[in-house]
Amino acid sequence: MDPASASAARTFELDLAAFEGPFDLLLTLVLKEELELMDVEVAGIVTAFVERLAAGAKGGAGVPSVSELGLEACGEFLVLVASLLELKAHELFPDGDALELAELDAGRAAAELAERLESYRRIKGAALWLAERLEQESDRYFRVGPAPLAPRPSRPLAPQDPAALADAFRQLAAEPASPSLEHLPMKLPSISIFLERFRALVARSRRFVFDEEVAELSRIEQAVALLALMELGKDEEIQLGQSGHLEPIVAWRGTA
Repeated sequence: MDPASASAARTFELDLAAFEGPFDLLLTLVLKEELELMDVEVAGIVTAFVERLAAGAKGGAGVPSVSELGLEACGEFLVLVASLLELKAHELFPDGDALELAELDAGRAAAELAERLESYRRIKGAALWLAERLEQESDRYFRVGPAPLAPRPSRPLAPQDPAALADAFRQLAAEPASPSLEHLPMKLPSISIFLERFRALVARSRRFVFDEEVAELSRIEQAVALLALMELGKDEEIQLGQSGHLEPIVAWRGTA
């Protein structure tokens, strides 16, 4: 590449909202993070370069044309602009694999992005080839599932004894045995014990609190004791009452 052409591709003047000066200075400031790339209009750089080439084609004084710059210089400009676009994309969508470009110069950044562009070109070429193959095969239709003429898998049954099958059916039809509750012994205390106990209490103290009398008993004994208390209340042998909802039951004889 002609050094003069390369210099012309990098040193053309820019007049942007966030920067004014030569292109290579813009690259240096961006790579050193002294200028926010978010504020740089990459489209304005491309427009300025195209306008410069157009002015050179018209014979502007001191302005090189495309033929004078050469295709290599124009290609270098495209690579540099592509590097700016990638840097800007990394700032917009940061990821964990982003390169540390603060210490890279313009040449190294351009080489790095040129390699990426070449990889992109190969992938794009493979995608175009796959698209062409898909277009060529578009008149073929594929059926999901087994072919209609595929043999069905056979599942032969093992030989069975008719008598054994009949015996198995008889066992299935038999009435199931009743479950045994022998392992759950339950001995209920006699209600008469609590009837005599509560009669003795009201005869001795004329008044007692049911919850205090059955506090040490089991749940089954408490249930039987409550039945005995209700039985005495039904026969009006004792009076029952509570001071409030869920309050202890009080029993008394005669007037409390």
